[in-house]
Amino acid sequence: MKLDAHQHFWKYDPVRDAWITDEMQAIQRDFMPEDVQPVLKQYGFDGCIAVQADQSEQETLFLLDLAEQYEFIKGVVGWVDLRAANVHERLEYFSTFPKLKGFRHIVQAEPQDDFLLRKDFCRGISLLQQYQFTYDILIHPRHLKYAYELARQFPNQSFVIDHLAKPFIKDQVWEAWKKDMDAMAGLENVHCKLSGLVTEADWKQWQVKDFAIYIEAVLEAFGSGRILFGSDWPVCLVAADYKQLCEIVDENTVSLSPQEKAKLWGLNAEKFYHL
Repeated sequence: MKLDAHQHFWKYDPVRDAWITDEMQAIQRDFMPEDVQPVLKQYGFDGCIAVQADQSEQETLFLLDLAEQYEFIKGVVGWVDLRAANVHERLEYFSTFPKLKGFRHIVQAEPQDDFLLRKDFCRGISLLQQYQFTYDILIHPRHLKYAYELARQFPNQSFVIDHLAKPFIKDQVWEAWKKDMDAMAGLENVHCKLSGLVTEADWKQWQVKDFAIYIEAVLEAFGSGRILFGSDWPVCLVAADYKQLCEIVDENTVSLSPQEKAKLWGLNAEKFYHL
């Protein structure tokens, strides 16, 4: 199965979606499944994973409703307040939805850098495994040391790093990021999404070679068995179209065997999200 492990859908709300700045005007509109379905088909994808963009249970239910309507949405990564006193009850409720595969929190926006290690948050993380829920880690490079401690603390919980932890591609800085990513890869319960690349590069002047060191680094660290392709559509549209995204990954993974490429382009996501 060929899968895009990271897509978003929304009905644009300028207040709720204030993170979409005027600089990102290209995505200041609705993006729904019918907009991307023909694109996925054009590039040979069988489906996708829909990931939350808003921190509300309403967002989770919105994505689950879309997944019921559109068969190509194979799974949903939603949001639930993992810090809540009643988190066990909420997880019990969400476990009744077969297409709900995991959760994510927008940690990169939290004022507290060590948010991932908060006692109440870790309590919520500790409950995910019993429901086979995964957890998507959305962070910046400065958060990697805390993400490492979180993943080390819960060795039986499946984690995936979104967008390579957003390295500084525009500035071509990688040494400290690579060291921390190598440490993360040393934990066998951690995977990495090859996603969100173009939004960390120069939106107007990026070149395919700009991504080489970063893709090479995560392939070397995680191996072909723990890397998942994700487009981050439609956010990616501020800098590249779907064809360009696929070309970036294709041209920087020419050394992989056909079997390894099949894992990267879908089999790993299928396994990680229990599809």
